[in-house]
Amino acid sequence: MKILDACCGGRMFWFDKQNPFVTYMDNRELDDTLCDGRHFTIMPDIIADFRNIPFDDKTFNLVVFDPPHLLKIGENSWMAKKYGKLNPDTWKEDIKIGFSECFRVLKDEGFLVFKWNETDIKTSEILKLAPVKPLIGHKSGKYNKTHWLLFVKQGEAEAIAEQWAGEQE
Repeated sequence: MKILDACCGGRMFWFDKQNPFVTYMDNRELDDTLCDGRHFTIMPDIIADFRNIPFDDKTFNLVVFDPPHLLKIGENSWMAKKYGKLNPDTWKEDIKIGFSECFRVLKDEGFLVFKWNETDIKTSEILKLAPVKPLIGHKSGKYNKTHWLLFVKQGEAEAIAEQWAGEQE
């Protein structure tokens, strides 16, 4: 089993933060004290950008994609340190490329777990950037603004059969 966390941050939702099946990737390292005094670290196995994932096609059985979701925060705010920040000018293209890269490194019939918080951008806007519809989803959090979505990458034979069926209609 090979798993990629493409935006691992502080590995906050992982039960086993050193899971040997997981490659933890982020575009930065951080070792800092937050405004409330808590120590926070981002120590990925590999430093890379989710828009250019440095792995071969069809490498992972599971990809976790939890990109930054905030636009309206200061560069040095604790929220930016903890969760990262989207570029207000390029976020749509960045997320679209991120989906594409995550699906590229995902094996056929592999799963993509996507996490999004609607603080600044609605999930409906993000879903327009995904190459396929999710299978299932769940809202969580105090105000139901966090969405967990599960996508599956179709195998080549399945995709060809679907295309053929569509052409016959």
